[in-house]
Amino acid sequence: MIKAIKAIYHFYAEGFRNMTWGRTLWWLILLKVIILFVVLRGFFFKPTLAGKSEKERIEYVGNQLVTKQ
Repeated sequence: MIKAIKAIYHFYAEGFRNMTWGRTLWWLILLKVIILFVVLRGFFFKPTLAGKSEKERIEYVGNQLVTKQ
């Protein structure tokens, strides 16, 4: 079992070591994913409960649960 894991690791390690354009493409993919998460978080997942007191949070969540059903 350990031999198989080592073989798989070496297979991928050698593959990534010998890449030329692949390494650049992986950096671009990583950059794109980070930018997408930042944009999505900034525009679509705004913190609606920020700056509210505990009582206001309870009322807001209760109203959202009642109106969704």
